[in-house]
Amino acid sequence: MAKNTKDEQQATSPYDAAALPVPSPRKKREVPDGLWMRCPNCEAMLYRKAVTENLEVCPKCEHHFRMGGRARVEHLCDPGSFEELFAEIAPADPLNFHWQGKSYAKRIAGEQKKTGYVEAILTGATYIKGRRVALGVMAGDFLMGSMGSVLGEKLTRLIEYATEHSLPLVVVCISGGARMHEGALSLMQMAKTSAALARYDEAGGLYLAVLTDPTTGGTTASFAMLGDIIIAEPNALIGFAGPRVIANTIKAELPEGFQRAEFLQEKGFVDTIVHRKELRSEIARLIDYCKPG
Repeated sequence: MAKNTKDEQQATSPYDAAALPVPSPRKKREVPDGLWMRCPNCEAMLYRKAVTENLEVCPKCEHHFRMGGRARVEHLCDPGSFEELFAEIAPADPLNFHWQGKSYAKRIAGEQKKTGYVEAILTGATYIKGRRVALGVMAGDFLMGSMGSVLGEKLTRLIEYATEHSLPLVVVCISGGARMHEGALSLMQMAKTSAALARYDEAGGLYLAVLTDPTTGGTTASFAMLGDIIIAEPNALIGFAGPRVIANTIKAELPEGFQRAEFLQEKGFVDTIVHRKELRSEIARLIDYCKPG
């Protein structure tokens, strides 16, 4: 029998590449957006859900991320106890302000739709570990917690409510400062809230101010620094003008940690620094400690 030629052997070889089935391309698994995040302090890659379950605190280095207004209310208040007050007060556009081709009114409407808040503060009566308090929580996720006329009005009414009902007052501050879109009407809130706090103090009220990152501008220059006890979260930026503005103005290098909570505590502007996990317990302890009689 004649032997197959080399070409015939190759054509009938079971290992002929052309005869093998072509594998289908492997589908690339997509990672959902926002599933992971990087800690700006230790640079660890973190599972976002784990950070949220840890009260927005890095499980590696304890860095405190910024916390939304609703999340802050849920964290501080006893379950189901928050009774919102003055929710019907909504911002207007008194100056008919426009910038970058967009009106202030449309910007406010967009923020309300995005966040679900009417304004950059939530006010109400609640219980914190069984202690009845008047609580104000600024919402940094609404125009960076900027202080407009409605924020000032709601906070003033909350202070007056605390005065009338003899309740301790707790205000959680986070703010980029006064809201430029309302001009002098925004700046007026500094005096209005401070005057309300003076009347509250004369009535013997206890005001606990909680400063979170960042607390700046007109908020710092008014009600944020008027607490009977001023609490800060670790490494929170607290000041009037930002450190870069100050450094450029005075043409000098600033001290290490300038305007951070630990620096201000050392200089006597902050009474205590409290980890977010301990904040509920510390507020309850201070209320009990300062209770008359």
